[in-house]
Amino acid sequence: MSWYEQIRAIFRIRELRNKLLFVLAILGVFRIAAVIPVPGINTEQLSAFLGGNEFFGFLNIFSGGALSNLSIVMLGLGPYITATITLQLLTMIFPKLKEMYEESGEEGKQKFNQYGRMFTVPLAMLQGYGLIVLFQNQGVLPSISPMQLVTILATVTAGAIWLMWLGELISEKGIGNGISLLIFAGIISGLPTIIRNAILSATPEDVPGYIMAVSVSLLIVAAVVMVNEAKRNIPISYAKQIRGNKIYGGATTYLPLSLNPAGVIPIIFALSLILFPGIIGSFLQGAQSVFMQNVAGFLSSFQGNITVYSATYFLLVVFFTYFYTAVTFNPETVSQNLQKQGGFIPGIRPGRPTAERLTFILNRTLLVGAIFLGGIAVFPSIAQIFAGGAAGAGSLSFIIGGTSVLIVVSVVLDTIRQIRGQIVMRQYE
Repeated sequence: MSWYEQIRAIFRIRELRNKLLFVLAILGVFRIAAVIPVPGINTEQLSAFLGGNEFFGFLNIFSGGALSNLSIVMLGLGPYITATITLQLLTMIFPKLKEMYEESGEEGKQKFNQYGRMFTVPLAMLQGYGLIVLFQNQGVLPSISPMQLVTILATVTAGAIWLMWLGELISEKGIGNGISLLIFAGIISGLPTIIRNAILSATPEDVPGYIMAVSVSLLIVAAVVMVNEAKRNIPISYAKQIRGNKIYGGATTYLPLSLNPAGVIPIIFALSLILFPGIIGSFLQGAQSVFMQNVAGFLSSFQGNITVYSATYFLLVVFFTYFYTAVTFNPETVSQNLQKQGGFIPGIRPGRPTAERLTFILNRTLLVGAIFLGGIAVFPSIAQIFAGGAAGAGSLSFIIGGTSVLIVVSVVLDTIRQIRGQIVMRQYE
């Protein structure tokens, strides 16, 4: 089926069309909420602060511009993602939590997800309080009474919980991963304004840098598509079974293992963790204690040291690629299902040997995928080092290259894949 026929099928199939319209409506509601500010903001001071702080400018991009408006959803999905990461890491420490997530079926996963939602509330309150105090110290927010502080804190916490609910609503009733789609919408929403400002402020000296940034970004897009679509096909044979006068089985098929089965999730997880030192450092800068000021300086220097920051970011992406895949793909379960269906890998005995073979292949393919993800994530920082901070090129490559383009392309590919699956399923019906 050609792309033109697939587009026609989307509008022809009523259920699929309604799902896509539902997703677009939710994203539209999110964008409206992103421009509704909390009361009493000095917008000029806020713009100057975000423009002069690379870390918070970066955080503003992934909140969909909500932080630049100090909107009711300025926390974005950070608290929910952090809560999810923390609970999944705790499964490695507490066996009962791991049993709930992996072995208790759908009911156990729902209970695990409920714990994540509950843990999101205190994290959102903590992060919201830190940002409010920080913005007060920077003059973005005027001096407010305790009641106003409670009101603003309750508003932004409710906004984070509401955004979490919207993401889960998209995953349940729409197409694609709701959390990833909301982050995707936040990234692309600011691109037109950033590109327009880059063009309007460009000088002849900036043109080579812009051309280089766009060219590299196109190469990154091609590489992301190639890696996301790459598969390691494992041959699977099914034993022949005689039932009455008929013979069943005997066919040979393939078990596809993606080169990057974790998708964009490791990037999101790594970003959520690596942003915290900068937040804590900025929050402690106004402290009276000399020790706290030294801690703030150390944490802030972590964000400014490109070498340390890039190395940490790279290692976090690699770690979360392996970790998330280990959580979502269990070779022993796959081996058991194959054995129940009479399937086996040629030359490998069913059961534990099959699981060990799958683990061996998975670790090898994951190494390539994890290194690729980590390399793409830190590429803009490395490019800025070799470019010597050329004017204009750094900011544009930061926006349209590396992590941003990786998330955008991965989410688009995953959504297209799910839409094609919906179309194929209805064709079979």
